[in-house]
Amino acid sequence: MRLYRFITGVDDSEFCHRVTQALNKGWELSGSPSLTYDATRGRTMCGQAVTKDVPGEYTPDIKLGDY
Repeated sequence: MRLYRFITGVDDSEFCHRVTQALNKGWELSGSPSLTYDATRGRTMCGQAVTKDVPGEYTPDIKLGDY
């Protein structure tokens, strides 16, 4: 099955570390990162889609962060 995650967060090194951690767990980048500005917080927010092929069948109770 193919799993999909969309990692989001403030545009800082912690966000980059979260994406790097996913890549090192076998996730692959899917598309370009997205950026938006949160005027309420005064911060730039990032998002990056990642996918991963794993054995098994999909069920909605899968905890994607465990993969």
